[in-house]
Amino acid sequence: MTEGRENAPEGVVLVTGATGFVGSAVAKVMRERGWRIRVLARATANRANLDPTDELAEGDIRNRASIARAMRGVRHLVHVAADYRLWARDPGEIYRTNVDGARIMMEEALAAGVERIVYTSSVATLATDNGRLADETRPLGENEAVGVYKRSKVLAERLVETMIERHGLPAVIVNPSTPVGPRDVRPTPTGRIIVEAASGRMPAFVDTGLNIVHVDDVAQGHLAALERGRIGERYILGGENVALSELLTEIAGLVDRKPPSLRLPTAPIYPLALAAEWIAQLTGREPFVTRDGLRMAKKYMFFTDSKARRELGYTSRPHVEALSDAIVWFRDAGYIA
Repeated sequence: MTEGRENAPEGVVLVTGATGFVGSAVAKVMRERGWRIRVLARATANRANLDPTDELAEGDIRNRASIARAMRGVRHLVHVAADYRLWARDPGEIYRTNVDGARIMMEEALAAGVERIVYTSSVATLATDNGRLADETRPLGENEAVGVYKRSKVLAERLVETMIERHGLPAVIVNPSTPVGPRDVRPTPTGRIIVEAASGRMPAFVDTGLNIVHVDDVAQGHLAALERGRIGERYILGGENVALSELLTEIAGLVDRKPPSLRLPTAPIYPLALAAEWIAQLTGREPFVTRDGLRMAKKYMFFTDSKARRELGYTSRPHVEALSDAIVWFRDAGYIA
């Protein structure tokens, strides 16, 4: 429930990525908490997710001058913006947004004297294995990261950690797992899985698993990190660990379709992924199946968020609610017939 203005926190929170999926959810919970919100958006961005009551700062996280302007008078920064793609025609675009953009944001926040920062990383920066739940104690090395997206997030997180240690950057790091839910306008790679499965276009699946969390719970975790997180610490913001086969069965049940029953090994799909990437190079459209995605799928990406629950009071709802909310939104937005 939104607090009265007489009880509202003082100061401006700058939220990057608010035109996107997680960022729009973060801006929403910050606004409901009573913070004055300033959102950063590119001139060409789809602004459907923005709230008209928020202050708009036009700019790009890779443009230092626009960031310096956006940072004026800001008390807190929540840096959510990222290029979340498992494939790009120009992989350098992902690095420039996720690494160079993070560096510029953090440097300008220091220069502006921002009091507190929440940096949105990802569980992609943490090491996983099929034998146990991964936690914050096992950071992934750059040479261990599969694909340009994971490498970029590892490099960006290490950059933030270095700035905390050497320059006193007042940052808390959060590592969302796999958010799903409403307002996934692009949609994200996981959102595409939901759309394809709900549309009956996923006849088979590979043996893997994900940690699924409602995007609004991730947003509440950002708020908790801003208000109660320890500087220099990282917190997994997760939900429930779910096998992909179970996930697809649940999606089928929500849309009254028959779930896929064909389980495939990843090896035979590599030629399909290679062909999809070749076509994508010609068309510029992101492929649904990628070689990096298949490499990631070799491990169950299961995590524990016990640290966030213990230190931040973080909670999450059942993942089926997240799937249901996502499907309702995708259907209303015309992504699912």
